[in-house]
Amino acid sequence: MTDSNQPSNPPGDDKPIISTYQHQPLSARVPEKISRGVYSTGQLILDTPKEFIIDFLHGLTRPHQIVARVVMIPQTMQEFANALKANIDNYTRSFGPPPQLPIPQNPPRPTIQEIYENYKLSDEMLNGSYSNSVLIGHSPSEFFFDFITSFYPTPAVGARVFITAGQAPRFLNTLTSAMQQYHTRYQRPPENPPAQD
Repeated sequence: MTDSNQPSNPPGDDKPIISTYQHQPLSARVPEKISRGVYSTGQLILDTPKEFIIDFLHGLTRPHQIVARVVMIPQTMQEFANALKANIDNYTRSFGPPPQLPIPQNPPRPTIQEIYENYKLSDEMLNGSYSNSVLIGHSPSEFFFDFITSFYPTPAVGARVFITAGQAPRFLNTLTSAMQQYHTRYQRPPENPPAQD
């Protein structure tokens, strides 16, 4: 997209005004209720043919809660996975590999229904927060994600989430696996056109 101050339709025309725009990178308003962010102990990814839904879970206290829900299109999801991989690489160069989390032996595999029965999803979070870009940062102990909606006139952060550094590689694996499953499930190879006589 390019910057444009001139609409492509003259004034007084009945047609809708169409204009392209581009925001400066890394500039987004952070609403006060979002600014503190939420802490996530786990993530769950759902998909449809048109979008991904990432539910960020918090299971340290009772009741277990879904603390953020983010919705993004597949292209943004792939960009997010690529950016997280680059951030983990940067983290490793600065601090060494992220600490490995213990892997439970023979963990029970709950169904999606069981997860949503155990994790409270508030009414205000049912729709989620749409994101078409993500800002990622890290410290020695955690990673943060600002999920941004870049709409005119001001991009805004719709969700801010923190995870421990040890969770980051596991989350990346979940994102990568979700993308692979999405392509297997929904991306069919193009059909061969009929042979020409």
